[in-house]
Amino acid sequence: MKKRTVGILAAGAVAIIAGGVYVGMHSMGGMHMVVTNLIGEKAMHNVIGTPMLVDVDTEDFEVAELRTLFEEHSEITRTVENLPNGIRTVTFAADEELMGVVTSHVIGMIDRVDMGRDPEVIIQSPTLDILFERRASIVTEMDVTEDGIVVIQTSDDPEVVAALHTHAAEVSAMVERGMEAVHEMMAARER
Repeated sequence: MKKRTVGILAAGAVAIIAGGVYVGMHSMGGMHMVVTNLIGEKAMHNVIGTPMLVDVDTEDFEVAELRTLFEEHSEITRTVENLPNGIRTVTFAADEELMGVVTSHVIGMIDRVDMGRDPEVIIQSPTLDILFERRASIVTEMDVTEDGIVVIQTSDDPEVVAALHTHAAEVSAMVERGMEAVHEMMAARER
């Protein structure tokens, strides 16, 4: 059974509207990020043009949200507490519109897991596989506060708990280093 804090749907609707306006205004740019390729040379990576955010089951607005999150990752803060049976995360952006994108993405991804709608995006971590496969064992609580969107996810399944811990660390790495972290994780998986 999933718990949802009263008012989360209203907050989600506001976040989606604000996020859509923000993404629409900012997704037309050509922001570039410097990443290190597999041989250690610096290369320019155009987040806007990357096909790695689109795949089997993605909506245009979700791809735009991901692009915004990668472009603006340095403006996002995130704390993670590993619990014995799961995680507690708080994700925040001081910019109201960016916070709307963060909130929309978090709610959307949790809803996707609840429905078993794996987007199968090329850059996604294999830790998501177990979360989608064993979604019935995850209990999620969400709340939007002045500190950000707070998510608590717990499970009685030790493998799911390990996947929650790993995925939370991966998301934190993406918040800290953006697409560079994604490239590092993908390169590590290919070894």
